[in-house]
Amino acid sequence: MKILFLVPYPLGEAPSQRFRFEQYFKILSNRGISCSTQSFLNSQNWQNMYRNGNLFKKISAVISGFLRRFYVLLEVPGYDFVFIHREAAPIGPPLIEWLIGKVMRKKIIYDFDDAIWASDNGKEGTLEKIIRWRRKVKNICKWSYKVSCGNEYLCHYARQFNSNVILNPTTIDTQHLHNPVLHKKEENLQKLVIGWTGSHSTLKYLNSIVPVIQSLEKKYPHLRFLVIANKKPELDICSLWFKPWSVASEMEDLTEIDIGIMPLPDDEWSKGKCGFKLLQYMALNIPAIAAPVGVNTKIIKQGENGFLCSSVEEWTSSIEHLIHHHELRLTMGQAGRSSVEKNYSVSSNSENFVSLFI
Repeated sequence: MKILFLVPYPLGEAPSQRFRFEQYFKILSNRGISCSTQSFLNSQNWQNMYRNGNLFKKISAVISGFLRRFYVLLEVPGYDFVFIHREAAPIGPPLIEWLIGKVMRKKIIYDFDDAIWASDNGKEGTLEKIIRWRRKVKNICKWSYKVSCGNEYLCHYARQFNSNVILNPTTIDTQHLHNPVLHKKEENLQKLVIGWTGSHSTLKYLNSIVPVIQSLEKKYPHLRFLVIANKKPELDICSLWFKPWSVASEMEDLTEIDIGIMPLPDDEWSKGKCGFKLLQYMALNIPAIAAPVGVNTKIIKQGENGFLCSSVEEWTSSIEHLIHHHELRLTMGQAGRSSVEKNYSVSSNSENFVSLFI
């Protein structure tokens, strides 16, 4: 069997790719399945797209991406399945998907882990809506052999257009990567770290937690607020500690966290989130606190493997409770780790992932 993976970004760069399918390549290979990948953006263009300015380079990157996609169409007939993550191209109608699914009659496995038919930008203009062409999502679902979704909210949307929808959660490699035995945390009683990790596009979710951290840092001088991201946030927090995200230091940086947080607004886009931050914290025995939005309410069992908080008061009291109870941080972290191993790990989901190609 041969599978072609059409993905937006270079391999090893984007969390959605690394933790939804890249970590299954070896498992597929061990079963005699051959995997090839083509990203819309190559490594150089990927870097240019997220730098300020460079309009000409960004336009060139998009043109290059479309040329790469049309070139790979020549190779599509040699594959049994075409796995498309999110979209074949970031702008315009789904022409590539239509050619693969309707003209070439190839089996498309369509995978997404966000509410990509919507937008997280409330100020998005008409021109951007036309360029992004988000209504393509329902068409790609219709043309696909199977649809792979990261949570039930996304599955519910996809089932409107395709009856063959598989719940395929974002998963953690609890054996070789997110393993607290491999990344032992050194206890530091002089420092307690509340932490958050994410990309530049999700930094805005931290604004709601600023009043909580501000009140806590005044009361607990040893408190630090760690942000691990690919862009430094602008937050009015004295205890802010920023670490640039990188694959090489990701695990070491995460183990600095004593309490992991995931604030979110309760909107359509957030309901499509797959709780990846929570899973990272929990897999490393880090007690987690999150907004009760979407899949977060499935991942966290209140008071057992984490806390769900809606108001500033709830966030503050939950964090304070964990600050004062070291043993609870340990037991809650261990319970979180067990939850991930059972329901959101590569080992627990391998057969489910492989079933996409049956």
